[in-house]
Amino acid sequence: MREALRAGDDQRKSTLRMVLASIKLAEVNKGAELDDGEVLAIVQKEVKSRQESIADAERAARPELAAEAQSEIAILETYLPKPFTEAELENLARQVIAEVGANSAREMGLVMKALVPRLEGRATGSQASQIVRRLLG
Repeated sequence: MREALRAGDDQRKSTLRMVLASIKLAEVNKGAELDDGEVLAIVQKEVKSRQESIADAERAARPELAAEAQSEIAILETYLPKPFTEAELENLARQVIAEVGANSAREMGLVMKALVPRLEGRATGSQASQIVRRLLG
């Protein structure tokens, strides 16, 4: 935040203020300080919100709003861990399937229950479920 203030980067400054406000609100609602995983979840939620804004702006033929949301996403992504590649995610899913001993798509819930905590903000649940469904199917 200080770097954005010193550099006069208004876009970065406003984006960071929005995220910090979301984090502060979550801390107030929880009544305690958030851990790193919860902060990452909030940043991911903000990215997803911006992606939805881009879709809405494109439907409304407002390219300037879509471009602004895209630049905000770029700023937010610098604070997220490097996402898994598809191969890394598939290897992790194979490990969890082996640990759980799943053999069919009916056991997908067990696999997802063990897999989601290991994603650590580096992949979405929907990405993981697609790979697990493909591996079990």
